[in-house]
Amino acid sequence: MPKLALYNKTGSQVGDFELDERVFGVDVNVPVVHRSVVAQLAAMRAGTHKTKTRGEVTGSGKKPWRQKGTGRARQGSFRAPHWVGGGNAFGPTPRSYVQKVNKKEKRLAVKSALTSKVEEGKLIIVDDFQITEPKTKEMVKVLKDLNLKGKKTLIILPGKDEVLYKSARNIPNVKTLVTQALNIYDLLNYEYIVMSKDAVKAVEEVLA
Repeated sequence: MPKLALYNKTGSQVGDFELDERVFGVDVNVPVVHRSVVAQLAAMRAGTHKTKTRGEVTGSGKKPWRQKGTGRARQGSFRAPHWVGGGNAFGPTPRSYVQKVNKKEKRLAVKSALTSKVEEGKLIIVDDFQITEPKTKEMVKVLKDLNLKGKKTLIILPGKDEVLYKSARNIPNVKTLVTQALNIYDLLNYEYIVMSKDAVKAVEEVLA
């Protein structure tokens, strides 16, 4: 069973913390992780791109000139794609980019990402992460004590904490996330993961 050092918010080790190997000690499945990341990024695309076809652009449908006898090439409409101001022949249309990923695969991807952070020594467990009032200065001090100042850090909380959120939101490369919103992209996008004991237990209850 994986075991990590347990720190308080001043950066002092106060003990050890055992992790559930079913969540933090699985075999890392790279293909599933990749598929889940691609699917998440694809789902974030709006898919609202659109160009007008020859049937949608403004303009007369009248034939520009008679078919024969002018010496010019025959034309049927000013709205044809080869005319300036004409419609687009093969332009983009609104579509959904959503890719299907099974629930088991999504869970395995998250567990693989958490396991990789444990193996790399980039998962930090904090005993008590409470801050009395929303001050960026306080959060900066906490991160500095944990040797995370200036590093890309994701803070995972067991539930919504307005004080912690406001304290961290103005710090570059730092993001707070509740366990319910845990996702593969954020886990991989941030170099270090900081979790409270309660957050670890909440994640284990869902994923184990």
